[in-house]
Amino acid sequence: MNKIVAGFIQITLLLFLLGAFSSCEEFFNPDQEITITEDEAYTDWYEYRSAILGLYALQQNLVEQLVVLGELRGDLLTVTQNADADLMEIYNFNVSKSNKYASPDNFFRLIAATNRYISTLEREKPHVLDPAAQVNNYDRLYGEALCMRAWAYFNAARIYGKVPFIDQRLSTIEDIENYINSPGTYTDSLVIDYSIDGYTNDTIPEPVVVTLEKKYFDLDRVIRHFTNELETKVKAVVMVTSEEDENGVEQRYETKVDIVGVNHYLENKDYSWEVTIWSQWGYHTLLGHMYLTLGDLTKSAMHFETVVKNGTDNDQFQLDTTFAGNNWVKIIENVDRLEHIFTLWFNKGNQQTNDLQRLFEVWTPNEYMLKPTRACVHMWETQWRGSVIRYDYNVPDSTKTIHPGIPSDFYRGYGVSYLYAKGQQNYITGNEYLEMLEYKMNEEDRSVEAIMENVDTVVYKYSVMREPFDHDPNFIVYRAAGVNLYLAEIFNYLKFEDASGNVTSNTLLALKVVNDGSYYDVSTNRTQMGVRGRVGLPGFTIQNIVFEFDPFTNEVIGWRNMSGNLPAKQQRLENQIMDERARELAFEGERFYDLMRVAKRRNDKSYLASRVSEKYPAGKREYIYNLLMNEENWYIHYFD
Repeated sequence: MNKIVAGFIQITLLLFLLGAFSSCEEFFNPDQEITITEDEAYTDWYEYRSAILGLYALQQNLVEQLVVLGELRGDLLTVTQNADADLMEIYNFNVSKSNKYASPDNFFRLIAATNRYISTLEREKPHVLDPAAQVNNYDRLYGEALCMRAWAYFNAARIYGKVPFIDQRLSTIEDIENYINSPGTYTDSLVIDYSIDGYTNDTIPEPVVVTLEKKYFDLDRVIRHFTNELETKVKAVVMVTSEEDENGVEQRYETKVDIVGVNHYLENKDYSWEVTIWSQWGYHTLLGHMYLTLGDLTKSAMHFETVVKNGTDNDQFQLDTTFAGNNWVKIIENVDRLEHIFTLWFNKGNQQTNDLQRLFEVWTPNEYMLKPTRACVHMWETQWRGSVIRYDYNVPDSTKTIHPGIPSDFYRGYGVSYLYAKGQQNYITGNEYLEMLEYKMNEEDRSVEAIMENVDTVVYKYSVMREPFDHDPNFIVYRAAGVNLYLAEIFNYLKFEDASGNVTSNTLLALKVVNDGSYYDVSTNRTQMGVRGRVGLPGFTIQNIVFEFDPFTNEVIGWRNMSGNLPAKQQRLENQIMDERARELAFEGERFYDLMRVAKRRNDKSYLASRVSEKYPAGKREYIYNLLMNEENWYIHYFD
């Protein structure tokens, strides 16, 4: 733990000593800054705003760790022969404390920073603690910092299983180090206990000796603590609007607005800013995500629906034609307020870079240490459109494939999420790719092998529109498709009571979210498409007779009778939703936790163990499967 102190000294001076932030505008993000005149350069507001940018820089430092731990431990990503020792440890579920991807250092940096920032706001701007006080931008900054801290704890708990709860009075890395290394209690004699109103004169209070008992929170306790903190400490106001209806009668509407995130558009005219900071939409998505992980489907749905049904001006976070078909790639090319909810923005011109291209790209100067698994690639290549199937539900054995259709998820798969590379210079062309799929469909294995000889499978999602030396792809934390798929997952199981008092399932509503977006109110005047509809794929169905198809030929190979078996139908749909999350959100850092969540919901550890172990060589597969049948091995036991 001592190694984190030295590396933190410089950024501590930069981030935490308010009044010493004159260089932040240039360092963090000059292109998106408010224009500050010379006489404003050291104003109170500018200091606080510069400090919050420093907190976002600390979030950026977690990106590689989140991707590696969230994806390499799942079923969509594996190692290449170039993988270093740290990646091999993650891959083998045998992680040492010296592993850079397992280290909690960057989480502690962010927690220490947010503790200091939140304490400073509470002391110097005590109105942020008063629900009745008039709202201003300090309340919005307060909401941003609370979201960052909750997000840090939530992600750390998902990785480590349990995390030390860092008292807010511990606001430096030294404090946290000493606290964690203490035998059971920690005494801090340097804490100054300020009154609620803060100190505005030269009075220096006597230090108060504080003794803290070391506590560890497991994932459930982290969620319960920080959902309560966010829901009670973040202020909200009710906005009242009115308009005349078609009969000329004035209608009044009340909208609750949670005070998170400063709206900088008035100064910089940059709409993308609102999704590169924590906003009310990121706040609700984080709460929905935490409640979903906890298993509280009702509260989770409430927060997710707040996002997808109430985006600014009713033009955000629903899946319409904006990113349909060939436009899907624009989701990852740029930061866009219609799809992105919260994105960590990078730009090499401002010394903001990450290592994702280095990990994934086969092209020099990058190192190609991680690649998609066979199962991952098949997620896209075994999707079919334009199929003609002659169904016979009375005599299921008579059901036949008349025309298999066209394979592949064209818009999200090859050339967008992944590539087949041939050495440093070339890759398989679109025509060669289609030929290969046709050969697979016709079971012409030798022809497939001829095209695929000496081919490397490459994660391309973080390389789109970037040169090999750029090293600054954005990292999307939350986006609209992910929230819609979370809602589909919830609706599949969420029950409700109808007007007659009958309790029934919302499973059909899940289909509407995924397939065509018909879940949304048509009065939005938007062409809803759903997750699959947006990329031109046929919708999922819930039938009594369920047919099975060969993934590469689309021929009927069997059927099952699920009549009267709603749980079986729900589980099948859940499998399809999880596969759809893989196609839509591959390599975005959530796959392992998706598998964890479903395995826990089903109380079936084999759900995770079977999928993850499948990517390993035959001689190792059973060992990994048995290892992952113990839930304790899903976590990195750094604090044991």
